[in-house]
Amino acid sequence: MCGRFNVTDDPYMHLLLDSLGVDLGRLPIRASNNIAPTDTVSIVVSNGEEMVLKNACWWLLMHQEDGCIRPLTKYASFNTRSDKLNVKGSAGFDAFRQTRCIIPVSGFVETQQGNAYAMEPVGSAIAFGGLFRRWIEETTGEEVLSCSIVTLPPHPKIEPYHAKSMPLILPLNPEVQRKWLDCPATNVGELEEMLSPQLPLPLSVTPIEKASVRNAIGESVHLAAD
Repeated sequence: MCGRFNVTDDPYMHLLLDSLGVDLGRLPIRASNNIAPTDTVSIVVSNGEEMVLKNACWWLLMHQEDGCIRPLTKYASFNTRSDKLNVKGSAGFDAFRQTRCIIPVSGFVETQQGNAYAMEPVGSAIAFGGLFRRWIEETTGEEVLSCSIVTLPPHPKIEPYHAKSMPLILPLNPEVQRKWLDCPATNVGELEEMLSPQLPLPLSVTPIEKASVRNAIGESVHLAAD
């Protein structure tokens, strides 16, 4: 994916978070129409007892800079390819086994040959499968979270709009979503089925001016779910 998504604080988003048991009274969802890499985003994590909403930097690899945690921009890590999850020493190897998350979104943007397309779910929000890592700032001792979106080879219906990859879209099934969050490291092989290109919900695809300017410049196309 090209590196843009949006989050709307609407009933669809609340329904997704409610289905996961997230208490929005603790931390409101971070809403924005143009979220880019290194921005702060909302992620859902499991603390072993319940699902909670946390803030995280959308960039998995971080480093200490003047005592503060900053994105390590030498390496692009806002996405993590699924074929790297089982490669020892890769950025996502340990996180795939120990610290997975869900990144709730309302839509995302893909690009192909200079054209941009807004991809929006029909009648729902989207649960992206993601990874996160924990860091400690030297100056404050505070915990900082970072995250990335797992990407897959493109589904045939997505390929005309982005031939390189697509985000991992989890099914609209709380049990499956919770399994992504809670599956123990010893059983991550059970998650392999989720790592095949699939379209578990319908999408509306609209040509737009560019990734950061979502003015429609053409008719929308409906992509049916699998």
